Amino acid sequence: MIAGEYYIAGDPVLVKDRRKAKNLLHRLNVTEYRVTKKAKEILKELIPNTGSGFYIEPPFHCDYGYNITCGENVYFNVNCVVLDCAPVNIGSNVFIAPNVQIYTASHPLDAELRKTLENAYPVTIGDDCWIGGNSVICPGVTIGKGCVIGAGSVVTKDIPDNSLAVGNPAKVIRKLNQEPESKS
Repeated sequence: MIAGEYYIAGDPVLVKDRRKAKNLLHRLNVTEYRVTKKAKEILKELIPNTGSGFYIEPPFHCDYGYNITCGENVYFNVNCVVLDCAPVNIGSNVFIAPNVQIYTASHPLDAELRKTLENAYPVTIGDDCWIGGNSVICPGVTIGKGCVIGAGSVVTKDIPDNSLAVGNPAKVIRKLNQEPESKS
């Protein structure tokens, strides 16, 4: 699964791991909805590979949790979905707006294979990115550092560093200035 090869989603180990994640998500999204010590403990168990300043605004949904790696200061706003059947690597200082969906899960195009097998491809988001609300990041995509993905975009291909990408499918509409904007 992690290697992008076909796998059986109904494998008992995977089913057990997804059930554990769903139980943790229920506790996070319903029981410990507020920022509490217990909520932080749940997040650490669900997504153990995060830097400091990691925060999720519930509700949040994922398949496994342990395939998500985040740098420092990563923020997920409400209603985000991460289908982490393959690694999802998120850099530092990344802001993810409401309703963003990050998919690693894919399915064979052949109907017979699709009945029993799935596959997944990793997603990478570089440092200092902002992913706009209702965006979808598709399997196998890399978003470079310093990027902004406009609200409602569907990212189907890699986005180079320091780019503003918008639309469906998302297209780079300009390079971003690497210097801080002046307020003159």
